[in-house]
Amino acid sequence: MFKLMLMLSSLILILMMLVAVAFITLLERKILGYMQIRLGPNKASIMGISQPLSDALKLYSKEMVKPFNSNFTSYFFSPSVSLILSLMIWFSLPIFKPILLMKMGLLMFFSILGLGVYPILMAGWSSNSNFSLIGGMRALAQTISYEVSLIFIILSNMILNNSMNFFKLMEVQKMFVYIFFMFNFLLWMISCTAELNRTPFDFAEGESELVSGFNTEYSSGTFAMIFMAEYMMILFFSSFSTIMFFGFYMSELKYFITVMLFIFFFVWMRATLPRYRYDLLMNFSWKIVLPSSTLNLFFFIFLNLTSK
Repeated sequence: MFKLMLMLSSLILILMMLVAVAFITLLERKILGYMQIRLGPNKASIMGISQPLSDALKLYSKEMVKPFNSNFTSYFFSPSVSLILSLMIWFSLPIFKPILLMKMGLLMFFSILGLGVYPILMAGWSSNSNFSLIGGMRALAQTISYEVSLIFIILSNMILNNSMNFFKLMEVQKMFVYIFFMFNFLLWMISCTAELNRTPFDFAEGESELVSGFNTEYSSGTFAMIFMAEYMMILFFSSFSTIMFFGFYMSELKYFITVMLFIFFFVWMRATLPRYRYDLLMNFSWKIVLPSSTLNLFFFIFLNLTSK
């Protein structure tokens, strides 16, 4: 019975995430449209509500183009691996508390997050295109650089409760005033934006210089999988940020409101800021974000030691 409940919970979670990702794309296109004084998608159904369904039908019914010199096995499977990892990382969150609760959810989060760059690198390399390869290498360097800072920021919060359990982390957040984590939160949002390859740090898909970056040679269903994995990670990091910095339970209305505000923030960044320069991005990571997150980690370690 327990195994059946676990399977049903997992299936419900996967279906919910796939539906949510579809409508996040519609939300982004609508917000960008109104920010640019236009309507956005409005032809499919009423006010463009069924636009995600139309996009899915179009993408998955198109012919898939196979590059002549590509390494087809890696080229074909890397989008699937990327989507699977984006789905798996959700199980680290305390969603179905009585059935599916990991005592070391943060450790699983670290593990899957570290694997996320491999499908992007495989996609860029196996396409056998210079643009794709450069996009994949950029993504590798950028992701590794900012993941170090991300982990240090999470460790700073984790040290206060000496646990990798999300529920204990949420309880600690309710004990402290949010302003206490403001510097941590600022570093987190910068690192998240770079980790998600969002504007102004979208160098893995730099359209102005790399056509479409690591996914230049992808079309049809494989491109849709890469697209879904990217937006699923945006939704995940919005949820993760809400839990880690605000301590809201996933059954609360304010949790959903905060998640939507985070998603709006990422879209707002895309509509407002121009693309940064790649060498400045790497300098910013190693010379500003990483030293700041390291000092912040030492501060929390000192705080933890002095409180005992």
